[in-house]
This record gives sequence, structure tokens and C-alpha cells, in this order.
Amino acid sequence: MVEKDDGGGERKTYYVSVQAGQILEDPQAAAYELEIIVNEEEHIKLRELFDELSSMDEAEMYHFTSHPYGSASDSEMSGGYDELIQRIYEQLHKFGTETTKRHIESMQLL
Repeated sequence: MVEKDDGGGERKTYYVSVQAGQILEDPQAAAYELEIIVNEEEHIKLRELFDELSSMDEAEMYHFTSHPYGSASDSEMSGGYDELIQRIYEQLHKFGTETTKRHIESMQLL
């Protein structure tokens, strides 16, 4: 679905899987949990959050496999991850369909 936003730009429907870190245009391409309607700039910002989350996952894996007694504690590492997940769900709620908003609200993350 494509619609115009207030600034005259196009808003498109995307299908999001937070667990897989995917933002899809085709709902048939893979399993998804949430549906959002965003313009290109909003899509890019959300994609950047997912990229940051992916980088954080990789950093955590490296940190704990190569430095089991490293300087960052488990709580420090998970605190950053939790904050990023919170930011992602805030954006998904902001741009989500009514069904998506209700689902996120039912998760009590915000």
C-alpha cells in the first residue's frame, strides 16, 4: 500500500520481524510480526536501528567468546541491548497500524 504523507512524500506499508531484524515490502517473503506505514526517511532510520542491534549482537558474541572476563559486565551489555530494543519498539508503535500498536501495547514494553 502506498499513500502520501504530510510532506508530500510516499508512505509505504512494510512488514517487520523484530526477531529476524527484517523490514520487508512483501508480506509473503518471510514470517513477520508487525505492520508499519513509513516514508523513505523513517524506513532508513528504522533500518539503522536494526543494523545497530545486529552489530550489538555480534559485539556481544565476540566479547563473551574472546574475553569472558572483559571489562563490560553482563548487565552493561544487556542494558544497551534493552535500550535499543525499546527504541525499536517505540518507532514501530509510532508508525504501526492499529493492530501493530495494540500488539506492542499488550507486550507492555512502552
